[in-house]
Amino acid sequence: MKHGPIALIDEKMPVIVIAPYDRVFEKTVSNMQEVAARGGRIILITDPKGAAEATVTSAATLILPEMPATVTPLVYAVPVQLIAYHTAVIMGTDVDQPRNLAKSVTVE
Repeated sequence: MKHGPIALIDEKMPVIVIAPYDRVFEKTVSNMQEVAARGGRIILITDPKGAAEATVTSAATLILPEMPATVTPLVYAVPVQLIAYHTAVIMGTDVDQPRNLAKSVTVE
């Protein structure tokens, strides 16, 4: 969040925050406060305890069930991927043919 990314935040910028209640939750809330102070719209993805402990108002909150920390990254990736997919579709992007794909994939 420091330096470059924080400079992009304004009232038109949605910021997706992935914040399960874990050992770094308080630091994540601190980043959310910085986003809110700059007028960014927060979309919070968290668990029930995180939703109760979050001190920042979000534009939308997606509450996932509590789960072991070992599977949290896998489960939390699903809604983020769906948000990315549906955003691309709404913007008219061809999700099956991303631009600049040749720059990141090597074909032999």
